[in-house]
Amino acid sequence: MSERAMPGRTDGLMPLGAADALWADLTADSAVPTVSRALTCSPAVARVGHVLLGAHVVATVRASGGQWSVPEDEVRRAAAELNAVGMDRQDLVRIGPFRGAPTGECSEETLLRWRRRVMGELQGLSGPERAARPEAGRPYHLAGIDWRQMLVERTRDDTQRTWWLPRAVVRLLDAAEHTETQWVQAARTRRASAAATEPPSHPPRAQDTDSRRTTNPEGPTASPRPYNGELAGQLYSVLSRKPGTSRKVAGWSCAVCRTAPAAVLDHCHEHGYVRAPVCQSCNTQERPDHLYSNDIRVANRYTRLFDTDTGHWLRHWHRCPGCRARTTLPLPHLAAWTAHIACRSLRPTHRAPRGRKPCGVLRVSWTGSQNAPRSCLLTVAVDFCPSGEHRVLAQVPYREAAERFRAWLAETAPAVAAAAGPDRLDGLPAQSRPVIADTSGEGLALF
Repeated sequence: MSERAMPGRTDGLMPLGAADALWADLTADSAVPTVSRALTCSPAVARVGHVLLGAHVVATVRASGGQWSVPEDEVRRAAAELNAVGMDRQDLVRIGPFRGAPTGECSEETLLRWRRRVMGELQGLSGPERAARPEAGRPYHLAGIDWRQMLVERTRDDTQRTWWLPRAVVRLLDAAEHTETQWVQAARTRRASAAATEPPSHPPRAQDTDSRRTTNPEGPTASPRPYNGELAGQLYSVLSRKPGTSRKVAGWSCAVCRTAPAAVLDHCHEHGYVRAPVCQSCNTQERPDHLYSNDIRVANRYTRLFDTDTGHWLRHWHRCPGCRARTTLPLPHLAAWTAHIACRSLRPTHRAPRGRKPCGVLRVSWTGSQNAPRSCLLTVAVDFCPSGEHRVLAQVPYREAAERFRAWLAETAPAVAAAAGPDRLDGLPAQSRPVIADTSGEGLALF
């Protein structure tokens, strides 16, 4: 990118209008689409002391004439970081709506909180209304990113709408939200230190008053640290009720991708044990796509779970002592593995421009539960297949599926398989006990 002469530059600072033009010029070829008014259009507000460009915080400076400016080198650095992000538009993450998700409006002077902002707009407008009113609602952009260009809306049963964004964009926005929270916390610490050294007769400065509105008392005070099993063996039903758990989780990086900050505490719904803190993106990817309580759709995202990144996910799932002792997975995950891996050769294909393509939509259902393995049966089927609207591929007993998974695990992830089994866990009882219900949790405990 050749250097452009930008008007109004003084000591490395440039007006917001010139910075808008520079940002649009530098990111014109980025895989992630951006907007042309990233610094002057909502939710960017210069008077709060900073603006977000991608996952980068750029401080705003007010000149003597009252004009707001930003450092040019920071804008260029933010653009370079965004241009380095690769994006697969087919790798989507559901961003909402979710039952029980926090609600509440975000004003111009609050932190990014991008999920709340997007849901606040999308839940008020249907697809045709959004097409007719492209500029309606807020936010116009998120951290300089034109999220509307990448938004995918899906409808289930003509009633329930869900919204999706590319995984790379979700991770980028999560990182932006985390970076902004850290920046605001550091600014608040600096103001508190400065206030302690100033004479008490000095009135508070106007800029401090404006900036204080962006602080968050629950924001982390340091960079996220790697998770090293500090919560191993604890029950989610107990840990989730302890005060300060959310703040503690935010102090770790995601235990799966190890890049984004953790946001939630993932746990095994079958045994009730905590696995590890994970980011929103990984937590959404791991969540089964339930059609009904005993029926899930096996989408393309399982390729990442059981093929490309299977080592990371198997280690994560086996952080649950119950799954590790039984050398298996929770029933929905085991059912998805059976459909995606064990029955892969049974799935019909049809001709495509580049070879053959798997046919229809893969789904798996089950009768019974893992607590009665003799009567539990998995049924793998294909929906919307040209040879039949609903074609059953196989019916696999639970015990057979578990045995096939153990053999596959030994070949695919020998280290995970070697650490599994009742004889590999410390502190297990000498004699086996029947599985009993954990009435305080969402699932069943093993011991």
